[in-house]
Amino acid sequence: MKVSILTREYPPTIYGGAGVHVAQLVPQLARLVDVDVQCMGEPREGATAHPETFPEGANGAIRTLGADVSMAAAVPEVDVVHAHTWYAQFAGIIASRYQDIPLVVTAHSLEPDRPWKVEQLAGGYRVSSWIERTAYENADAVIAVSSAMITNIRNAYPFVEPERIHVVKNGIDTDEFHPVDESDVCARIGMDVNRPSVVFVGRITRQKGLVHLVRAARRFHPDTQLILLAGAPDTPEIAAEFNEAFGVLKSERGGVVWVQEMLPRADVRQVLSHATVFACPSIYEPLGIVNLEAMACETAVVGSAVGGIPEVVVDGETGLLVPYDPSRADDPAFIAEFESRFADRVNELTADPDRAWAMGRAGRQRCIDEFSWETIARQTVAVYEAAQARHERLRTP
Repeated sequence: MKVSILTREYPPTIYGGAGVHVAQLVPQLARLVDVDVQCMGEPREGATAHPETFPEGANGAIRTLGADVSMAAAVPEVDVVHAHTWYAQFAGIIASRYQDIPLVVTAHSLEPDRPWKVEQLAGGYRVSSWIERTAYENADAVIAVSSAMITNIRNAYPFVEPERIHVVKNGIDTDEFHPVDESDVCARIGMDVNRPSVVFVGRITRQKGLVHLVRAARRFHPDTQLILLAGAPDTPEIAAEFNEAFGVLKSERGGVVWVQEMLPRADVRQVLSHATVFACPSIYEPLGIVNLEAMACETAVVGSAVGGIPEVVVDGETGLLVPYDPSRADDPAFIAEFESRFADRVNELTADPDRAWAMGRAGRQRCIDEFSWETIARQTVAVYEAAQARHERLRTP
């Protein structure tokens, strides 16, 4: 079997969970099938890259379509085309129709569940939403990265029959992410490894809920540090909101570190290894690879009980979960209560390092037992085979 993977992100340019997923999946898939990779951006080894520059000066979503057409034209003769995120799904639709081959899409997230993206994409959000809907209409198989995503997919796109949806969870490379003793990176960024610390890793987006964490941190124990490895705000409005909350926090307490540049993964591994708690205050999260990265480094997680996070973080065993109701996102009283509860859960663990350590150890073992990329690759190939069978069945007169 030969498969073409279509993706916006590919090493060394990765900024989100979908990129991490593809980067980890491809080498394992290559042991089982022949793999072609089409990505976007500058030329790189291991993939055919397509710049997002046409039409020049157009909205970002429109330029993505230009890259998609280029990608579709470059896909060699393959048996299955597998598109990751709406950025590459238009290319998947075209390549599938042109070659008369099955289309597989992975639901890393869903545009209807992220209405705040209109701030980032403006009219491009209507374009991205249309692309995604069309891809789900045409896909022979839809991969959900968590069981919780099945409900999201069915709510957003009720025309997707249950038999077309397959759960294949994200994974973690426990050889890459593991606890380390070195602390030079921590010292360089101003993190004191002898004090309790709460670490966040991610972009400054509404989805990741970073503003909620910063507000909750006003209630952290005074000796607790907050380490934010956070950059690339989606919009000036989100950046302004975060900067305001961060400024208030800095004026009230010490031990607050904000690293704005993207650190190498080995550096992130070191910071995670020395954290008492990893914080994941997301208001929307199909699964959350970053939680797996923290758990693999033997760090306890405090996270929102949304999406697929409860399928990763076992409440009371590998971390603590905080209820969050997306339908009450505009309710100031509820948000204040959520932030207060989040702070309480963090304080529980920073005040009891032995409990946090035990949760971290359990978390790493869970990563090893449940989330290996080798297993995920085999499950993905099984989805390809199911997509082929469906495509052949529908093509037969």
